Amino acid sequence: MKPIASTAEILVFKMLGYNVNTKWIDWAYGMLVAGFENEDLVILAGELEPYNQFELQILADKVFFDLNLNWDDRELICKNYVCYLVSEAVDGRMLPINVLDILKDIYLSADYDPPYDDFYELYYAYDDLKYSKNQWYIAGVTRENINEIIKAYFVKWSNGCA
Repeated sequence: MKPIASTAEILVFKMLGYNVNTKWIDWAYGMLVAGFENEDLVILAGELEPYNQFELQILADKVFFDLNLNWDDRELICKNYVCYLVSEAVDGRMLPINVLDILKDIYLSADYDPPYDDFYELYYAYDDLKYSKNQWYIAGVTRENINEIIKAYFVKWSNGCA
């Protein structure tokens, strides 16, 4: 059985040390619906705010161990998350600018990892073009073609995902 798609997001959150929030709880519920079942996953899926981060981080570790989900391979985890987000945009479930905003932050959190620099530059090119006729991040990108360039880049990136 294969974990649900949002597992990529939760693994990045774990790898980067993010606090457990409703996305984690929704993920746990989604995993249960997909047929995964263990006691710790059921407990995580049933958590309500306010969250006790100390307890929930330990619980999440148990869930990941029980499901054999590993977050040690930083490069693979980041790539899978980028693929997940890009597919969300390509399939119309997320706005491309929202995906770029998230990926810009991942690029910064990943210590300026080169595979993700285009997302950073696309985000700021888009942001600059909201307020100005010029941007200095990517040659040839204008207000008229920024959305098509973003879409084409997402499609190209998604072709490299497994």
